[in-house]
Amino acid sequence: MYLDEDYRGMGSEKPVKKLTGIRHFFAAATYSFGGAKRLLGEAAFRHELGGFAVAMIAFVITGATLFQYVAAFVLFLLMIAFEALNTAIEEIVDRVSPEISEMGKNAKDLGSLACLCVILANAGYVAYVVFFSHFLSI
Repeated sequence: MYLDEDYRGMGSEKPVKKLTGIRHFFAAATYSFGGAKRLLGEAAFRHELGGFAVAMIAFVITGATLFQYVAAFVLFLLMIAFEALNTAIEEIVDRVSPEISEMGKNAKDLGSLACLCVILANAGYVAYVVFFSHFLSI
């Protein structure tokens, strides 16, 4: 990882100093928390967070197993990761190509498709746990 002043000012002439050891760990955690803070600014992510909360309430009501909670949490983490990557793609496209371009549109559309696929996987799993697994005893 990089020192904040070196990382943020990559256009400067001085060489980048890389952190090592425990300082690297804390710097990486700081950048991850910054990414989480940025992601909270996205309406789509806030909707997904709300959907996860509703799913967890439905799990409690239907008496989901520990394994089902863990699987739902892992799928939700994947959704967070995909949403973060999609947001990063959108930010980069907007920075590099502020004008509307077919390539930029395609990049954003593909990122959106990736998010949709993970959202459908989450929704399908929640539907299975809440409606089918208990009624069909599967």
